[in-house]
Amino acid sequence: MSKSLKISVIGAGSAQFSLGIVKDLCLTKGLDGSHVTFMDLDEGRLDMIYKLAFRYAQQLGSALTFDKTLDRQAALDGSDFVLNAVYVLGHVVEANMRELAADKYGYYHTGGQFGAYHQLRFMLDLAQDMEKICPAAWLIQSGNPVFDGCTLMTRETSIKVCGLCHGHYHYREIAQTIGIDPDRVTWQAPGLNHNIWLTHFIYEGKDAYPLIDEWIATQGEEYWRTHVAQITHDAQMSRGAAHQYHLYGLFPIGDTVRRGGWWYHTDIAAKKRWYGEPWGGPDTHLARPYFVKTLTARVAEMTRWANDPNTDMVKAIGTQKTREQIVPIIDGLVNNTEGYFQVNVPNHGALAGLPDDLVVEVPAIVNQKGIQPVRVGSLPPKIMLEQILPDWLETERELHAFKTGDRSMLLYGVLNHHQTKSYDQAVAILDELMDLDEVKETEDWAKMKRIGDYYKYPRKL
Repeated sequence: MSKSLKISVIGAGSAQFSLGIVKDLCLTKGLDGSHVTFMDLDEGRLDMIYKLAFRYAQQLGSALTFDKTLDRQAALDGSDFVLNAVYVLGHVVEANMRELAADKYGYYHTGGQFGAYHQLRFMLDLAQDMEKICPAAWLIQSGNPVFDGCTLMTRETSIKVCGLCHGHYHYREIAQTIGIDPDRVTWQAPGLNHNIWLTHFIYEGKDAYPLIDEWIATQGEEYWRTHVAQITHDAQMSRGAAHQYHLYGLFPIGDTVRRGGWWYHTDIAAKKRWYGEPWGGPDTHLARPYFVKTLTARVAEMTRWANDPNTDMVKAIGTQKTREQIVPIIDGLVNNTEGYFQVNVPNHGALAGLPDDLVVEVPAIVNQKGIQPVRVGSLPPKIMLEQILPDWLETERELHAFKTGDRSMLLYGVLNHHQTKSYDQAVAILDELMDLDEVKETEDWAKMKRIGDYYKYPRKL
């Protein structure tokens, strides 16, 4: 028998998120009859997604119902699950910040060194609202930074938080590239969000790492010389990924590949060497505009569908479930449809060497008992010392800066950036980025000291 739930989507105007959730809900019998509330501050995008969802469900004969609101508190009222996909500043502001950093201060394709303040502020506000309005609901966090934000929310509130990301699916790209069936692979890739490592890669009962080694030795150079990425995030089998594997002994998975060390990211020539043509990976002045362009085109297409009552929505988006984990996890928690998922949840001993209240990315069994992380043991010492522990320390600095309003801790991060050449350069760029109109929009933000104040008075007053 299907369960009737209220599922609230915060930031529902996302170009890639909400419609996929609706499709999966419509195709999950155990959740038929649920109610979906869309919430967004962009009324045009909100209307668009509402129309598309309603018509898709109607065509399929689904019993899902929908409403929409600009009021976050109203959306939370009565919710069983809250899905957060909000990106506060947005891609346009991010692009402007990167351009400023490059043109005026000489940083190659970087920006936002003030940290993730606006995202963290929104995440914490949302979780605190949930404590008051729907304290028993689950919060499923999809917007970045998943690691920092989920750690903050679980430490500061009593809300049940689960962070999700797509990056782990790139194990399938490894399998496909080396010529084995990804559906017959058993794998495990624990760590921190955007910092996960392939500890197990088993094919037909045998360790498949030797197949990766053989591919690198016999086909790697030809692949790196001739492969042309079709999407900006096509970097899983890049030279940079293989280089990290040889450095650390385990293959980096998904967005982990984009991290590496500073030497992968000095300029576009280095980017292309390590991450290939035509963009040099997803984080370049070539890739980001293309990525945003594709999102804009997707929104335009969806808007055309919404404005044309004759659009066949089933034909437009199909009837095959997405690979998103959100709806299957909800189904597992509510209907005991047990599944095995990759999640970001408080550690509680799942990944050795890290505190219990730090959110880690690990496999988990999900059923009516809850989300139960698998104890995966430890990662190799070199990965812990050079990747995991520094990432944890950086997050602790970020969260402390957020909680205390101490901009000097953000300055520390800029001073340690590999492209920073002087103290004055770091002070100047951070002050200018933080004083952008789109950035200084909150009262508590305005009360924080300018970095230049620390230049004049080294100790905090």
